[in-house]
Amino acid sequence: MGLVELTRPVRIMNISGSPCDKRDAIAKAAAMDEHIDVLVGDWMSELNMPTRAYNVTNGLGIGYEETFLEALEPALENIAKKGIKLAANAGTVATKELYDIVVKMVREKGLDLTIAWIEGDVVLDLVKDDLKKDPKKFVHISTGKSLDEWGFDPLFAQCYLGGLGIAMAFKAGADIVICGRVADASPIIGAAAWWHNWSRTDYDQLAQSLIAGHLIECSVYVTGGNFCGFKSLDWAGINDLGYPIAEIAHDGDVIITKVKNTGGLVSIETCKEQLLYEIQGMHYLNCDVTAVIDQACFTELAPNRVRLSGITGKPPPATTKMGLTAFGGYQAELHWAMIGLDIDERVKLLDDQLRDSFGKSRMAKFNLWDISVYGSTPENPRNQNSCIVDVRLFAQARHAEDLSEANFIRPALDINMHTYPAATFHADLRTAVPKVFTEYFPTLIPQPTQTIHFSTGASPMKFVPPIETTIHPASQPSYPPTNPVDLSSFGPTKQVPLGRVVYGRAGDKGSNCNVGLFARNAQEWPWLRSLLSTEKLIDLMDEEYKGQKIDRMEFPNLWAVHFLLHDHLDRGVTANAGYDILGKFIVEFLRLKKVDVPVAFLEKGVL
Repeated sequence: MGLVELTRPVRIMNISGSPCDKRDAIAKAAAMDEHIDVLVGDWMSELNMPTRAYNVTNGLGIGYEETFLEALEPALENIAKKGIKLAANAGTVATKELYDIVVKMVREKGLDLTIAWIEGDVVLDLVKDDLKKDPKKFVHISTGKSLDEWGFDPLFAQCYLGGLGIAMAFKAGADIVICGRVADASPIIGAAAWWHNWSRTDYDQLAQSLIAGHLIECSVYVTGGNFCGFKSLDWAGINDLGYPIAEIAHDGDVIITKVKNTGGLVSIETCKEQLLYEIQGMHYLNCDVTAVIDQACFTELAPNRVRLSGITGKPPPATTKMGLTAFGGYQAELHWAMIGLDIDERVKLLDDQLRDSFGKSRMAKFNLWDISVYGSTPENPRNQNSCIVDVRLFAQARHAEDLSEANFIRPALDINMHTYPAATFHADLRTAVPKVFTEYFPTLIPQPTQTIHFSTGASPMKFVPPIETTIHPASQPSYPPTNPVDLSSFGPTKQVPLGRVVYGRAGDKGSNCNVGLFARNAQEWPWLRSLLSTEKLIDLMDEEYKGQKIDRMEFPNLWAVHFLLHDHLDRGVTANAGYDILGKFIVEFLRLKKVDVPVAFLEKGVL
């Protein structure tokens, strides 16, 4: 089936939100009675991209996500029987290899399905000469530093692609489109553009479909997963959260819903949280379109049916994000448990003794040495577990030998008899064995040409970069509170955690971290936007603020304030020394912080 000449909305269902998701979702979706036109899935992240890139270039493993095959195989017969289309980016860094396996699987089952794969995201051969000749022109998106300051040798380069190549593949008769690093929302753009036969300049429709894609790309995040209001969910359905569906009309109208008779919830609040996740500001960039999202609005039409509106489109950027992967070195970690009084002094004692035990020559070989304390001891604890603190030594070095048992475990544990009271290290030492980590450098390159290949033997098709484009500055608009209100005008207050009256979501993009916080209702919105200035955020961040640049903007129709914390996550997910490698913790930390909340708000209830 090629071009669809229908006026009804296309129903697009997401069945995977990351490399870690339930793998029976495709089979269930293909078998259910509820009608779906297109299945889409996201298997990629800035964690598995560099890791698989390193492994493949060093002959250490496969480059695609094998769980896609596990999920796809039991669904294929129903996909063929019902004429359901499928697009997924599970090719990761080895799209052709995954395509070959899927083609073989389909042929062995005797199914009449055309498989396509999209080439164009792997770009090291395309850019390697420029990387050497003019490294200064490649600037890190998060830090602003140029490639010549990075200090690592790229071994793999992969860029983000849009969705209109997928639309071209569907239009040419493909049933399943295997992709590598198409952007998370690109399969949704591709499905909607194919179904409605949109042109490349139907920017408003493309923009609406882009944000529809953003809303459902993380699967159940928009239906109750990771939801701040999780206590309000019907817990009878928490083990069966419904996977999301975007209904996209020819004019770009979007309704977000979920599979019927499943658990979870699609509400204005779940949609707001997901919209505010992993964005960079008022412009949401994709290779096909620039979506202007600051006037985004959600309207509940019925239970579990929410309309998205207020999104407008502009031409896409001429560039796309490219991630360079490099060998970073080796890392290892050890853990101690502490309990009792004077934890700070115990940590200082351990730190001083560790440094002496390692000695200057060993310490000089570490690129990173970090001792972090996780947890705290409450007053008058009721049991031991409630007051145990985890102390973590995390180290990185260029060579594995520098983190060998003789150079890491032994000098760390040989002092155990000599250190703080009740000294106890974690007996499982597998984390102390050195393992490879990768460095990741996100930058911009001109959009490449895509090539679409088909299992039918048809000639490959070319999808060229856009002609009409928009130039975007390196930073998005940032501004202080609009129409601030005197906080005392809201009446008497009580100090309570911010999260008792405010929803939120945070996430990573490279080493940047975004934070979105929104009020429960229109009456509380003037208070929130007046309270949350950049200065107030810095105050709430406390020791987490290290002087990084912060952008601030507002979403008035969402009653939301959005912050972008530049370079907050060290070097990104693959090299970060902390636990919060995905940038999700910061918003929950902020929601724990006490602020003066009007008593009138608290009388309405708390989250």
